[in-house]
Amino acid sequence: MAEQYKRGRGARAASNPQPVNDYGRIPPQATDLEEAVLGALMIEKDAYSLVSEILRPQSFYEHRHQLLFTAITNLALKQQPIDLLTVKNELEHEGTLEEVGGPFYITQLTSKVASAAHVEFHARIIAQKALARELITFTNTIQSKAFDETEDVDDLMQEAEGKLFEISQQNLKKDYTQINPIIEEAYRQIEYAASRTTGLSGLETGYHDLDKMTSGWQNSDLVIIAARPAMGKTAFVLSMAKNMSVNYKYPVAFFSLEMSNLQLVNRLIANTCEIESDKIRSGRLQPHEWERLDHKLKDLLGAPLYVDDTPSLSVFELRTKARRLVREHGVKIIFIDYLQLMNASGMSYGNRQEEVSTISRSLKGLAKELNIPIIALSQLNRSVEMRGGNEGKNSEGQSSRRPQLSDLRESGAIEQDADMVCFIHRPEYYKIYTDENGNDLHGIAEIIIAKHRNGAVGDVRLKFIGEYTRFQNLDDELLANAGIPKARTFKSKMNNQAPIGNADQLDAPPPPDPDVPF
Repeated sequence: MAEQYKRGRGARAASNPQPVNDYGRIPPQATDLEEAVLGALMIEKDAYSLVSEILRPQSFYEHRHQLLFTAITNLALKQQPIDLLTVKNELEHEGTLEEVGGPFYITQLTSKVASAAHVEFHARIIAQKALARELITFTNTIQSKAFDETEDVDDLMQEAEGKLFEISQQNLKKDYTQINPIIEEAYRQIEYAASRTTGLSGLETGYHDLDKMTSGWQNSDLVIIAARPAMGKTAFVLSMAKNMSVNYKYPVAFFSLEMSNLQLVNRLIANTCEIESDKIRSGRLQPHEWERLDHKLKDLLGAPLYVDDTPSLSVFELRTKARRLVREHGVKIIFIDYLQLMNASGMSYGNRQEEVSTISRSLKGLAKELNIPIIALSQLNRSVEMRGGNEGKNSEGQSSRRPQLSDLRESGAIEQDADMVCFIHRPEYYKIYTDENGNDLHGIAEIIIAKHRNGAVGDVRLKFIGEYTRFQNLDDELLANAGIPKARTFKSKMNNQAPIGNADQLDAPPPPDPDVPF
C-alpha cells in the first residue's frame, strides 16, 4: 500500500512538475557551444572578426574559457595569427596556461570542431546566456536590498534603473546598413522639405530668423541652450514651446526641474495673454485684463503641451517618460530645464563632471533613439562675468560679456555631445545700450549659435519683453500695430512662398496669432 502511494505520488509529481527552488537552479549556460566557438576561433583565421562585436570574455560561463578568449582577443589586437600554437604561447606569456587546462585541453577544443560555419550563430546564443546571467545577478541584488528595511526604496529604484540602463547600453548593438535604403530615406526628406511652404526641413519655432539659420529643429539632434542667470533661458524655451504647441500644434513635452507645473503655467499665461507676471501672481487684474485673460486663455486650452515638474529627475526616469510620451502622445520635441539639475543616480562616478558627461551622452542617445530633437538648457560658469567691465568691447566691437563655448559649466562633454550650442545674451543686462553700429539694444536679446554641426553659426536678434517673460520676433510688435499678418512678411522673406505652416497644413489658413495685443 505504501509502495502504491509512493508510486502514485511520484506519477502525479511527474505529470505536474513543481517549480524548482531558486537556489536549486543552474545559471543559464552553454558550455558545449563555448567549446565549439573557441575551437572554431583557433582553426579558422577569419572567425574572430565574426564574433568580436558579439562576445566579451565575461560572456563565457567557465572561467578557463574566459581566459582563453582573453588570450585570443589579445592576439587579434596585436594583429597576430590565431591558432593552437599562438594561443598556447599567449597563455604561457600571461601565466595562465595551466589554469586553462594545459596544451591538452586546448588541443581537445580544436579536435571537436570540423569547421567555423556556425560560429556567429553559436556566439549569439552564448551572448544571450551571459545577458540572462547578468539580469539574474542584478535582480537578486535588488531583491535582497528590497528585503532590507534600512534601504531607502526611492534610492533603490534609482539604483535599479541605473544598473538596468547600464546593462542595456552594454548590450545595445546596431548593425551596419547598405547605403541604398539610407539614400532613399534622405531623398524622401528632401521631397518633404520641398513640399513645405516654409522651406524648412525641421520643426518651426516661430522665430523666423532662427528657423532660417537652423532649418528648424532637426530630428535626433541634441540642442544645448545656455546662459547666465537672469538672461531668460526658461522664458525663451517656454515661449518657443508655446509657439510650437499653440501655433503649429506640435505635441511638446516640457520637463521643468526648477519650477513647479503651476509656476510654469503662470508664465505661459503671462506670455500668451500679455499680462504682467506680478499681476498673474497677485490676481490684481484690471477689467480689460480679465477680458483679455478669458479671451486668450482659449489658445492654451487643448494645446498638446505636456509638462512634468519631477525634481532632481534622473536620466533613466527621463528615458522611461520620454518613450511613453512619444508612444502615447506622438511628442515631436522635448525641452529640459535644466541639465545641471538632472542626475544619473544608481551609477557611481568619480566626480560631478563625469556624471554630467553621462547625462549629456545619454540625452544625445535618447534623441537618436526616439528620432526627435531634445532641447536642454544649461548653466554657464562665472567666467562670463569676469571678462572685462560693463562697457568693455572686444577687438571686433562686440561685448566682452558675450558667452563662449568654454563657458559651459561642469563638463566639456556637453559641447562635444551637442549637435548645436546656442547662447542667450542680453547686452542691456550689462548696461550696454548700443552696438558698434549705434543700434539701440534696449529690450534686445541675441541668440548666439556658437556650434552647429550641420549648418552655419551666427547671431539672431529677438525682442525680449520682461514683464510678459516672452521672446518674440523683432518685427512682431510693428506688424501687429500695423494690422499686417506676420505670415505675409515671412512669405516675402522666403521668396514669395506661401504662409508658414507644417506640411499637414498646406491648404489651411494661417494659424491665429497669439501675440497680437487684445
